[in-house]
Amino acid sequence: MRVAMIGSGYVGLVSGACFADFGHEVTCVDKDERKIAALHANVMPIYEPGLDGLVSRNVSSGRLAFTTSLAEGVADKDAVFIAVGTPSRRGDGHADLSYVYAAAKEIATALTGFTVIVTKSTVPVGTGDEVERIIREANPDAEFAVVSNPEFLREGAAIDDFKRPDRIVVGGHDARGMEVMRNIYRPISLNRAPIVEMSRRGAELTKYAGNAFLATKITFINEIADLCEKVGADVQEVARGIGLDNRIGSKFLHAGPGYGGSCFPKDTLALLKTSQEYDAPQRIVEAVVAVNDNRKRAMGRKVIHAMGGEVRGKTVAVLGLTFKPNTDDMRDSPAIAVIQTLQDAGATIQAFDPEGIEQAKPLLQNVTYATGPYEAMENADALVIVTEWDAFRALDFDRVRGLLSSPVLVDLRNIYNPAEMQALGFVYSGIGR
Repeated sequence: MRVAMIGSGYVGLVSGACFADFGHEVTCVDKDERKIAALHANVMPIYEPGLDGLVSRNVSSGRLAFTTSLAEGVADKDAVFIAVGTPSRRGDGHADLSYVYAAAKEIATALTGFTVIVTKSTVPVGTGDEVERIIREANPDAEFAVVSNPEFLREGAAIDDFKRPDRIVVGGHDARGMEVMRNIYRPISLNRAPIVEMSRRGAELTKYAGNAFLATKITFINEIADLCEKVGADVQEVARGIGLDNRIGSKFLHAGPGYGGSCFPKDTLALLKTSQEYDAPQRIVEAVVAVNDNRKRAMGRKVIHAMGGEVRGKTVAVLGLTFKPNTDDMRDSPAIAVIQTLQDAGATIQAFDPEGIEQAKPLLQNVTYATGPYEAMENADALVIVTEWDAFRALDFDRVRGLLSSPVLVDLRNIYNPAEMQALGFVYSGIGR
């Protein structure tokens, strides 16, 4: 099949490269000339394990191409995927659909023959209806179908998620369009990944509902962790105890400093805005958003408490800045609020992250960025682990103790065993333990 991917960011690039790897002919389109030039040189605009090799292999095979010309990219394609950003709109929190609608209008003038227009971007209910109206208005004679096909990719594991998904959600009502989608996803469905077909609006809502549920699960275990600290229980034992119930499952039951990233914060907020428009309050999601926002600052206060309640004039070493490991994404990372809380209390910050430092610099000022984890610890009064990168899972604690001015370890991801850390002479503080 011949496929165009409008937008060569996280979703578009990963999806396009994976489609090409399955044998489809894919053209990724992006108006950012520097991004396209970098991709031609096999320089990735994002950090995702294995992506550079995947892109290089499929460019060499002739199945994957990049262009800044939407007209060139869309012409004679069986399907055109819209994978542009839908960030939270400033001021009101609604999803900003301006990029989606601009792409739809431009696609309309480039269509040749029957084409399926696929909204891959995360969009509110009813967006597909508006995309269809825009294209029909711009090109009344066009033959096309509009389909919703939300993505469910986890940053850091996106390639595996695409190739071996739990399910593929496709929403539409045009028989020809749905058949094209079945053919595009046939290589993946052969791996027994079910294609779940539904209405277009149902598919749009499925993405938001899924992310809101996972955000709820994270927030739930974080609040249970707070209770564990009060009653003398261990949240990891509790999480295992409930996670083995197959009605609940063990995923997303890892207590920590709160969720962040490109999806959960903006998608829960967009779902709330949709619920307000349709007068269908989502009280649980409202609570999830509020609790998670408050938690990030609370983690900064937790560090202050572990350091004796006063950090003015003290130095804190922070390991991990991105919202999760194996990505360079800083969007809504808990590290931002933790560091800002410490800075507001008068602390000096020395930080290290394997991939996120350049992305962190515009967001976090007055931070000394180290070239490695041990450099960040030099003469610090406490060590705080915010993101659970593998590189932080086996630290040399004899060396750590020698570098720190005070042996205080605040482990916001519960990487280490409290008894072992105490035996090594550290004042240890974890989450829910």
